[in-house]
Amino acid sequence: MVRLLFGLGVAVVVFTIFSLVDCALFEKTRIRGVPRAVWIIVILLLPVIGGVLWFLIGRGRRSSGGARSMAPDDDPEFLGQLGRDAAQEERIRRLEQELADLDDDKPDSTDRRDGDKPGRTDA
Repeated sequence: MVRLLFGLGVAVVVFTIFSLVDCALFEKTRIRGVPRAVWIIVILLLPVIGGVLWFLIGRGRRSSGGARSMAPDDDPEFLGQLGRDAAQEERIRRLEQELADLDDDKPDSTDRRDGDKPGRTDA
């Protein structure tokens, strides 16, 4: 009987330490219910029950990411990307127009008369 109680005591201590470490290192944004400090206090004050509550309630699940399909017009990330793409296209169009205007302002070397030579004209 003593061995059984000793084994249960060790199991309780190991489970409490595991719960405490898991709570302390768990990602802050995924903790549900109450803040991390309160969960640590609950785990310490109620060794088995606190650990069980932490794993059942406090430990949030990882979001499934792309499991849920969303229409493009409901996805804010997609809509934001459209706005960035449109702004980038407009900027590229303006830069191309500025370059075209600069090219139009430069004198063309083919406009010289046949006898004209580039360089000094006072000789």
